[in-house]
Amino acid sequence: MLRRALLGVCAVVALSGCAADPVWAPDEQVIAAAYRAPGPTRVTLMTMVSNSTGAGGHSSLMIDGAQRLIFDPAGSWYHPQAPERNDVIFGMSPQLFDFFMDYHARETFHVVVQELDVTPEVAASLSQRVQAYGAVPNSQCSRAISTVLSQTEWFEGMSVSWFPITTMENFGEIPGVRSSQVFDDDSDNNLELLQAQARMANQAALFERISE
Repeated sequence: MLRRALLGVCAVVALSGCAADPVWAPDEQVIAAAYRAPGPTRVTLMTMVSNSTGAGGHSSLMIDGAQRLIFDPAGSWYHPQAPERNDVIFGMSPQLFDFFMDYHARETFHVVVQELDVTPEVAASLSQRVQAYGAVPNSQCSRAISTVLSQTEWFEGMSVSWFPITTMENFGEIPGVRSSQVFDDDSDNNLELLQAQARMANQAALFERISE
């Protein structure tokens, strides 16, 4: 059990790539990027799991409320069309969400996706909490997410944990959670993938301007 826990810590350090440096996108960027997904208000926990060891590498939390936010504590994904404020990513359209998932699901990691439909009030409360949390240091993604969940209605029974697998298992015990897995055989070279995603988005934006 101890060895698995240590592997979890090491995997978090290896997968998350940012220190707790404050990031604050300007209001105009956040407002322009705002995206609201169709369907019910929802919370989605995404856990990156090592294909070789089963250890948890990273945790992210998506909140579909008045707008879609992803709380990606100490995460390394970045896109110029998705403004960030202290580990909270705005403007996650379906295309950008696909980019986000493609970045994390690769030859060494798969993503466990756990969805839970919640009330608009719960989604609003979580959205406020993640935006108030502040920049998260390396290796504290699971701790940050489990903390904000444990302080929110519907999730009060969850314990705070440093380990993504523990947070995933605790989240999975909540009635109504739906789980799935995402696998991909992309290379581990995430820098090249980020550059390719930016090129794709720029080409799509150029095509839209030409078509207008």
